[in-house]
Amino acid sequence: MHPYSAGPYPAAGGAATLSPSPAGCRMTIVLTPFARTRLFPTDKRRNAIQDCTPEAFEQRLNEEKPFDVLEGYAPFCRLHVHRNWTATRCLTVPITDDNRHLLRSGYEARSSAELPVLVRWFEGVEPPVADYLIVILYSAAQLAKEEAPIDGDWGVVGCLYTATPHEIPMAPITMMRNALGVEEGGSGVPLDAEAYRRSVAFWERNANWRP
Repeated sequence: MHPYSAGPYPAAGGAATLSPSPAGCRMTIVLTPFARTRLFPTDKRRNAIQDCTPEAFEQRLNEEKPFDVLEGYAPFCRLHVHRNWTATRCLTVPITDDNRHLLRSGYEARSSAELPVLVRWFEGVEPPVADYLIVILYSAAQLAKEEAPIDGDWGVVGCLYTATPHEIPMAPITMMRNALGVEEGGSGVPLDAEAYRRSVAFWERNANWRP
């Protein structure tokens, strides 16, 4: 499953007019176990969603019209942009000569079923509160394909905390994992060389942060 937050992503385009459900029915959004663990960790760390319970988050997504809807990196993915109603801080921090020494790195796996990959992050930085929460949704059909079925139309698989209503490029390693297929924790979407280069350009200059 693709984790935007563990390494954000490339969009297939700008704002899109996507019909929620057949015959104008109200679509339902549910929080997947994968996203619940990452966005609402039990240790309540400061680089996760703040001042909101998983239940309240899911309810808000179903009741509030998004500020914008963006196409995702594949037909089964879409992004709902909401103005940030929480104290959640921006997901990434620009790398500068002044903070480069605060970067850390290590090999980590997102779950016991996946192989560790090299990641890097800031320690000792204080990002601003995000202006937007960009919720990453996968269709029920795709989640069933990934053996993560949901009782709803769309499942939350991640969320980006940003200063602008634009998505963050998916991390290069996430693109690689997706191309490897469902067996390796990816989505099965082939690697897009142009999107990969855009991702590298962003992540060379930015990094996630940890408390």
